[in-house]
Amino acid sequence: MPQTKIYGNADFIQQNREVLSTTIHACVVEALNYPPEKKFQRFFPLQAEDFEYPSDRTEKYIIIEILMFAGRTIEAKKNLYRLLFERLKEKLDISSLDIEIILIETPSHNWGIRGVAGDELNLNYKVNV
Repeated sequence: MPQTKIYGNADFIQQNREVLSTTIHACVVEALNYPPEKKFQRFFPLQAEDFEYPSDRTEKYIIIEILMFAGRTIEAKKNLYRLLFERLKEKLDISSLDIEIILIETPSHNWGIRGVAGDELNLNYKVNV
């Protein structure tokens, strides 16, 4: 049940929110065999004074942080990175230098969802892909 946070320059995020949202979600669905109807995203548009980054990045610089149950293979995660770099370049002309992806995996028992611990959920998809 990936929860995705997207941080970036406020103007860029606000102007491109829908394309960012659909592109990132499509990559998660494809790389992790994730159900398309389960879209959990939060956007963090930051003002310049609240978002410092190196001078070799541009106004398109974004950080994508994905929190998810542990269990995906290294290959699935690397495929996710590849898809995100490729498709964000294709859709929004974002250089790979301007994209940082952070996956945070925790055991499912560390999540509380729908009134139960995550390891007690009856999921309609596999985590171990």
